[in-house]
Order: sequence, then C-alpha cells, then structure tokens
Amino acid sequence: MNISLEYYKFFYYAAKCSSITQAAEALSVTQPAVSQAIRALAKALGTELFVRNGKGVQLTPAGEVLYDYVKRGYEQIRMGERKMLEMTNMETGEIRIGASDMTLQFYLLPHLQRFHERYPGIRISVTNGPTPETMHYLSEGRIDFGLVTTPLSRRKGFHSIAVRQIQDVFVAGTRFRKLKGEILPWSSLRELPVVCLEKNSSTRRYVDDFLMARGAAIHPEIELATSDMIVQFALRNLGVACVVRDFAQPYLEAGTLFELRFESSLPAREMELVTNEKLPPTSASAKFLEMLKL
Repeated sequence: MNISLEYYKFFYYAAKCSSITQAAEALSVTQPAVSQAIRALAKALGTELFVRNGKGVQLTPAGEVLYDYVKRGYEQIRMGERKMLEMTNMETGEIRIGASDMTLQFYLLPHLQRFHERYPGIRISVTNGPTPETMHYLSEGRIDFGLVTTPLSRRKGFHSIAVRQIQDVFVAGTRFRKLKGEILPWSSLRELPVVCLEKNSSTRRYVDDFLMARGAAIHPEIELATSDMIVQFALRNLGVACVVRDFAQPYLEAGTLFELRFESSLPAREMELVTNEKLPPTSASAKFLEMLKL
C-alpha cells in the first residue's frame, strides 16, 4: 500500500481540530486541499474516516482506530524534531571518545572540562583502551573520534592530526643510582629488571621495534596494564621503568627517580586525533573538535 504521508498529516490535523477549515488554517493550505487528501486516504484504505456534523467533522469508528496510531506516530516525529533541534543547539547530545589513560591525562582532560562547563547538557562517554583497540572501535563507528599514539598503521578512510609530542624514557629509583650519569649501550637492558607495559600497547611495540633494530631487546620482569602503576613499581625499586616521560616527570623533578641515559635517544612520538571519514560528525563532536581548533 503506497499512501502519501502527507495524507496522514492532513488527516491528523482534521481529526485533532474536528474541522476541515481549522485543519487547513493550521497547515496553511486551502480547505479543498485538505478535503481532497482525506478523500484520497479514505479511498486507499477502503473505508470512511469522517462524518460531518453541525460543528465540523467527526471520526468514524474506523477513523478513531487510525487516529490512535497516527497520533502516536506524529507525536513521536515531533518529539524527534525537538530532540534534533536540541542537539543542534547543543542542549543535549553525546560525544563518544576512544582514548588511553595517557591521552586522557596529558591532553584531553582540560579540553573536556572546558567543553562540559560550556555545554553541560552534552553527555561525554569515554571508551578507555590502547591505540589498537581505539582504532577498532573507530572503524566500527562505536566512537566519534579517537586519541591515539604513534606509531600508527595508516589506513585509508581515516584522518589524523598530531596534537602534541611525547617522549619514551627509562627511569629508575635509588637501587640503581650507580647508573645515574652513565651513558649506557642499549644492549645493557638485557641485564636490567625492566618494568613495562603489556605487549598489546602501541608504546610497547614501538620500544620493542626500536631496540630490535639496534640488536637489543628487553626481557621484562614485570608487565603492567597502566603507566601510572609502572612508575609506582619504579619508586619501590622493583625495576627500571619504561614509560612516557609525562608520567614520571613529578618524580624526576623531586629527585625520587632519575632518567637513564643511553647511547642514543628514543625518537619522540605523537599523540594524534583520528576520525573516520565515513562517519559524519555529530553536532556535539563537531563543536568539540572546533573547540580544539583542529
């Protein structure tokens, strides 16, 4: 059954107003246009929908049944329109972000705070995970954008932009003070008790690949899921920690940890904001990215 939705709109107003004339005025159309639409709808459905009375029109029993459904549908449409308007005006909506502890703590959090203060009606949902997991969620459309770290497998259909640099370092506590000020060969890491991230992280893969290219490797005594905890293990002299410098910076400045020096430096990496070009941004995510001035 192929019936114009416009007919149902005219039917809804005529039933609501109990008047063809008032329905025409509400819709800013002529009275004959409303009458013609209602006749066409009645013909298509094979039943009369209205009878005339002294004051205007009255629904037939069949019309009452139809009106009950049309009214609910039309009101849902109007509610949807209001919701869309609220989202456009940033009164409601949601931002879905994929980020690691590091990208949240050392880049994203201040921006999220500023955005939330300006748009308190927008819900912020953060899926916490390493770079590979974030990229997977982005490819499936489960997040609006991701904050990841390089190295990153470049994939067609994704757009990325660098937002800040990060530096991987090895730090240690008082147990290893004899190494302070020494210039160490990378091969010396084979003999040290290293505490580092698990293998599923982009940071761990980056460090492993860098060392492998120089004929060196780490054989971790302890592998952990978070960099904050790695620093805590180093503070308790449980090993030499491999972390992004930002995590250890307060302790380096306080002198409770020191940075090991090697024959060369690990090249700096980038934090990058990545979007899926196939997914148009929501009003909320577009406004947030605009706030970042990206």
